[in-house]
Amino acid sequence: KMAADTSVEILQKVLENEILQTTKVVEEHLDAEMQKLDQMDEDELERLKQRRLEALKKAQQQKQEWLSKGHGEYREIPSERDFFQEVKESKNVVCHFYRDTTFRCQIMDKHLTVLAKKHVETKFLKLNAEKSPFLCERLRIKVIPTLALVKDGKTQDYVVGFTDLGNTDDFTTETLEWRLGCADIINYSGNLMDPPFQSQKKYGTSFTKLDKKTIRGKKYDSDSDDD
Repeated sequence: KMAADTSVEILQKVLENEILQTTKVVEEHLDAEMQKLDQMDEDELERLKQRRLEALKKAQQQKQEWLSKGHGEYREIPSERDFFQEVKESKNVVCHFYRDTTFRCQIMDKHLTVLAKKHVETKFLKLNAEKSPFLCERLRIKVIPTLALVKDGKTQDYVVGFTDLGNTDDFTTETLEWRLGCADIINYSGNLMDPPFQSQKKYGTSFTKLDKKTIRGKKYDSDSDDD
């Protein structure tokens, strides 16, 4: 017992020392930043303020441009022709190929609705696979649901079924967000090396990764199961 108590005390001291060192680094950084501000004259402070205001203004203008192109909401497009127009307008597009009779499409809808509002930088769409036979044939979409991840008019990646999402119907919105972040189709702020779902050894993290596959005519292989 004494040995165990000693080990605990040593561990506590090590942790306390690490915390103190981290705190010291943060304080030194803050002190340096404060010193910079103190050394600035009024003109320099005014220029700094203007640069920040310009950056905020530019970010707001960009957001308004995205919203004007249909970003910020998860919506259905009626036809294949609309698909090509939509991906032409926006740099980053997530398109859910769904079918009314497939229950898992409703699960995907729920998560995409949340992410569309959070990630305004990306356009989120859905298209009925039964009404888009040309696209489904060209993209070789056999599994429903499938997400086509389109960047600069080219399909860069696919999320086929729930395989990359922990292989479960109960995956979280954060898991799908992480998967889209891996494809660089959204601005992901988390750690890509740390998937939100647990038991990675059980589920695996293999992706149906495709590089620079164009929308027109490129193919990929997948399972033929559609549920």
